[in-house]
Amino acid sequence: MTNFVEELKWRGMIHDIMPGTEEQLKNELTTGYIGFDPTADSLHIGSLVQIMILVHLQKSGHKPIAVVGGATGMVGDPSGKSAERNLLTREIIEKNLCGIKSQLEKFLDFNAGPNSAEIIDNYSWFKDYSFLDFIRDVGKHITVNYMLAKDSVQKRLEFGMSFTEFSYQLIQGYDFYWLYKNKNAKLQLGGSDQWGNIVTGTELIRRMAGGSAFAVTSPLIKKADGTKFGKTEEGNVWLDRKLTSPYKFYQYWINTSDEDAENYIKIFTLKTKAEIDSIIEEHKQAPHLRLLQKELAKDITIRVHSEADYNSAIEASEILFGKGTAETLAKMDEETFLSVFEGVPVYEISLSEIEKGINITELLTDKTGAFPSKGEFRRTLQGGGVNLNKEKMNDGDMIVNNSHLLNGKFLLGQKGKKSYFLIRVS
Repeated sequence: MTNFVEELKWRGMIHDIMPGTEEQLKNELTTGYIGFDPTADSLHIGSLVQIMILVHLQKSGHKPIAVVGGATGMVGDPSGKSAERNLLTREIIEKNLCGIKSQLEKFLDFNAGPNSAEIIDNYSWFKDYSFLDFIRDVGKHITVNYMLAKDSVQKRLEFGMSFTEFSYQLIQGYDFYWLYKNKNAKLQLGGSDQWGNIVTGTELIRRMAGGSAFAVTSPLIKKADGTKFGKTEEGNVWLDRKLTSPYKFYQYWINTSDEDAENYIKIFTLKTKAEIDSIIEEHKQAPHLRLLQKELAKDITIRVHSEADYNSAIEASEILFGKGTAETLAKMDEETFLSVFEGVPVYEISLSEIEKGINITELLTDKTGAFPSKGEFRRTLQGGGVNLNKEKMNDGDMIVNNSHLLNGKFLLGQKGKKSYFLIRVS
């Protein structure tokens, strides 16, 4: 068993820790858990911090449990929120649970003997627990004054807070108590905004079971420039490829600043301190080569998606930045292709036209308007500035037909070095 707390400390992953936690982890195999909110059918990279903490817990010889909040998701956690959020139906939550479980299974070992990971839905112990029984058995142990003192409540009092959200800390606290009694869980982990809810759980365990439980929280990740971590112009960076393609996922990490990459490589990879120190030092010798970002993006993309997806992302990046070949482009799958060229101008032509064959001059002027005039097209062509599917064009009489289509429906045009456009067959 390695020292879990020391591992998190050097990685910058501890914000608060309850006294006695490190001793507990040194003395016995300890079951610890983190709750995941099923508000979507995929986790995003903000959740990856907590996933990595469970990974480190298991690698340290302890037992990780991921509690997917099928019950708490129907209530809504007020922590860090400025307004009441929409409550989810059981049907939506069930769909979201399936997606989240499949993602967690990529990271945790569920066949590791005594410290095998588990995934549990807290709906299983709440579904038959009546409201009257809950407020009698649990509510009497925690005072209103105690609940009001929590930051998650204080920050909302000025604007109003429903009883539903006010009760959330009791429900999460009961999760910890139930897991303590039924799974011998003595440790809860989470983000720093969860400290108040977690401590309520340790208090319930003390009052209801006469036991001791422990807590560790991680800092909320921020970007050096002050913008929100895990967000792009399109929104969250998701772990599900249908919501964020592997190419865009890779691009998020490769485009991080040096300062952020130095922080992220400690948090989101399993590289050792010696390996990371070596990468950082080598990066500083030639920052323009972006070694740090490349190592970070490679590691995370392979673990979240696959090595094949990582290789596709590399090839796609080379296409976009001028180093890719026609052969590389031809084998690119449609999902990656559309991700790479999202936002470029798109022109439409009919399948019947392309099947007959179209003169390239007519295609790029009259049919699509990619070039405003035949004169401009000819001048650009003579200057070597027209590419079709990454091949330089030099014949204005060339016939384009369906044998040139990428994925059976696209042509990739290029004016100059950086001006791309798509022709889509409909």
